[in-house]
Amino acid sequence: MAFVVSEGSIRSLSRPGSPAMPRIRLADDMTMDYYELWRTQGAVRTCVTFLARNISELGIHVFERRSDLERVRITNHPLPELLETPNPFTTQYRLMSGLMHDMGIWDRAYWWKIKAKSGGLGLVRLPPPLVTPKGENWLTPDKFEVQATRGKREIPADEIVYFRGYAGLDDFGSSPIEALRATLAEEWAAGRMREQVLRNGARVSGYLSRPVDAPKWEDPARERFRKSWRSQYTGGGPEVGGTPVLEDGMTFVPAAQTAKDLQYLEVRKLSREETAAAYFIPPPMVGILDHATFSNITQQHKMLYQDTLGPWLTQLKQEIELQLIPDLSTGQLYVEFNLREKLSGSFEERGKTMQTAVGGPWMTVNEARALDNRPPIEGGDELIRPLNVTQNGDQDPNPADPGADDDPTDEPTDPADPVDPPEED
Repeated sequence: MAFVVSEGSIRSLSRPGSPAMPRIRLADDMTMDYYELWRTQGAVRTCVTFLARNISELGIHVFERRSDLERVRITNHPLPELLETPNPFTTQYRLMSGLMHDMGIWDRAYWWKIKAKSGGLGLVRLPPPLVTPKGENWLTPDKFEVQATRGKREIPADEIVYFRGYAGLDDFGSSPIEALRATLAEEWAAGRMREQVLRNGARVSGYLSRPVDAPKWEDPARERFRKSWRSQYTGGGPEVGGTPVLEDGMTFVPAAQTAKDLQYLEVRKLSREETAAAYFIPPPMVGILDHATFSNITQQHKMLYQDTLGPWLTQLKQEIELQLIPDLSTGQLYVEFNLREKLSGSFEERGKTMQTAVGGPWMTVNEARALDNRPPIEGGDELIRPLNVTQNGDQDPNPADPGADDDPTDEPTDPADPVDPPEED
């Protein structure tokens, strides 16, 4: 016997706690939240913004599914109009760019459904740090609390388009930056040391040696010297990298690797590679060209939209269809990101492939002129068909022009007709 648990029973389960805004410790005296890491760490910003720019560039098309084999693109409908102009002060590119930055930094994003001035629906991005999911629903939040400088406001769940990734015990998402804690901490420490080296020259790292026959060092004097040394020549002191003045015959014994030995360039490249791997981006796409050639970069560019951006696009497409389309339509509508222009290759390659597929010319004169932003001409909407291209069963083929050696005035002769005798010289 099968046991069926109702949806209400699942909803009644205890909900995990609200998402926290964690900070990553880069040093004993430095912590940063996710946004500050994106803003200040070059590797993180490069990878997240790379995803945002490439996805925001793609247009979002709306289609109506009329049968298994027939679909029609819809343009005069509230849904494509909403995606094209989310609100009077936001373009589609900016809306999608903000969405992808939020997903790349926090692994969750929010669109607020608002009432536009025209009376229709509008969309406004809500920054994730300002939004807290609320409620006891195990499957999805019952409401969202938005906290800003002028107070708090609770928004019902059906007024929010909620994007989020996987996070184990909850549905708040888990940022890829979490997996980069050690890498980013190492990069930050290396950058801090490099800055000190460039500002003050060779960094002084080692220990002080005091001769045995030096005057006795009283405890107060030794402690005073130690504090003075640490405050001036270590950490963030004003004289880090400077030249100290020693006394009583003391000598400085270097005991650390030099800046060259620490391989700063290799560490920075490794940081970018690790960050690109966390976001599943091919290294040549973010400027790591060690093993790049013209041919493999072309293939990796195609793989980018199939393997790297493909899962992102599927996630965004399904969330839009699940949470936004029911508010605007009851028909068989769905959305697709326009990948054709990105995956079709160059115009020459595409033209040859299309001509081979259809067996002849596939574009009219006016269609070609439109690609060059030229006006149409009379008679340019007819598809030109060459004389040597026919279809099976064509009852009206194009007649061939007379050859160069043919005389159009020649007429066929009858054998019974008299033949003029040859002229005599």
